[in-house]
Amino acid sequence: MTDTLLRGRTLSFLRWPDSVDDQGAYAYEEDGGVLIRDGKIVATGAYADMAVRAGADAKTIDHRPHLILPGFVDTHVHYPQLQVIASYGAELLGWLNTYTFPEESKFRDAQYGRRVARLFLDEMVRHGTTTVAAYCSVHKQSAEAFFEESHSRDMLNIAGKVMMDRNAPESVLDTPQSSYDDTRALIGDWHGKGRQHYAITPRFAITSSPEQMEMAKTLATEFPHLHIQTHLSENHDEIAFTQELYPQAKDYTDIYEHYGLMGPKTLLGHCIHLSEREADALSDTGAVAVFCPTSNLFLGSGLFDYQRYRTRAKPLRIATATDVGGGTNYSMLRTMDEGYKVIALNGEKLNPFASFWQMTLGNAQALSLEDRIGTLDAGTDADIVVLDSRATPIMNLRMDTIATLAEELFLLQTVGDDRAVREVYVAGKPAKSPILTDAA
Repeated sequence: MTDTLLRGRTLSFLRWPDSVDDQGAYAYEEDGGVLIRDGKIVATGAYADMAVRAGADAKTIDHRPHLILPGFVDTHVHYPQLQVIASYGAELLGWLNTYTFPEESKFRDAQYGRRVARLFLDEMVRHGTTTVAAYCSVHKQSAEAFFEESHSRDMLNIAGKVMMDRNAPESVLDTPQSSYDDTRALIGDWHGKGRQHYAITPRFAITSSPEQMEMAKTLATEFPHLHIQTHLSENHDEIAFTQELYPQAKDYTDIYEHYGLMGPKTLLGHCIHLSEREADALSDTGAVAVFCPTSNLFLGSGLFDYQRYRTRAKPLRIATATDVGGGTNYSMLRTMDEGYKVIALNGEKLNPFASFWQMTLGNAQALSLEDRIGTLDAGTDADIVVLDSRATPIMNLRMDTIATLAEELFLLQTVGDDRAVREVYVAGKPAKSPILTDAA
């Protein structure tokens, strides 16, 4: 197979950037090259060096003057909620009952699920996201539709059928036994097929009975290498209702601890209102707190204290996510723009290098997949995004006054959207534009 060499300004992160002056946190080449072979990155460095290594037969694609980064990673999103985004006027529990559950009931129709899965992944790619951790509906066929579409695109995605057997309409409920049986079958069919990963997915404690939580515990014991995803401490009414349902628990987090669901591959959506004991429990187990700023603001749930969680004596592992359809945009750029504002309201400022670290290497580390995605390192999967900082008239105008890479990244984060995503590569193949022209 012919090698591909991407040319442009390459940026990839090595660790958390402490400040805009922390040049040791990232690798940047003004005229860089990424050499790709068989869906993997062979090498990244100065273009002149990469061109020599590639040889005369390599296909060169010139993206100058654009930025070439690892593809964005979204760690918490609901693919069946494509039709729910921008639904007016409710907080979490009312929003679920009024909008979400009626829409998710449609996914008992496999054809409907296939259509939405295709459109959903179209949106992800269009916005530069190459990996998601997705919730499917309660219906086994919704997960099958998602994995079929993801596999056909050779994307590395994580997903799971939600387990929920109470406190929702009958059309979106399973049973403890059927949730176990369906999950086990899906794991057998899809986990490890191509680039697919399965996540054990009890929706949250409100919609899972103790009997179903025992089934989730059994699955976690049988498949300890799998991700687990659920929701935690998003909304005050949710927390109160959860504690009514599980009166023996010390707090909300203790429910998941009791059922053996806390560990380094556990993704806990929201985590806004954690007590110190709960935050310690996340830190001690390595579980990940997933920050969903647009959703938290849209539903009026609260402000995630990103910097406190990151710098406390027992720091938390943190990811960021769109949480569509409670979240209001598919773009990780827009997500980090809102995240910046939330963090500012809590009295801190997130530097732009840290924002881009978070949506690439930081989120990959949160998923325990940094050996596969999130960087431009040799040997990793060639999931890549190309960003155009002059994509819109206002961006083009503003770029005339920008003098540093940090300022450019902040512009992309603040006003960039899908128009700034010039191209996306999934496993080394162009996924956004159908045709790319070789460099002259």
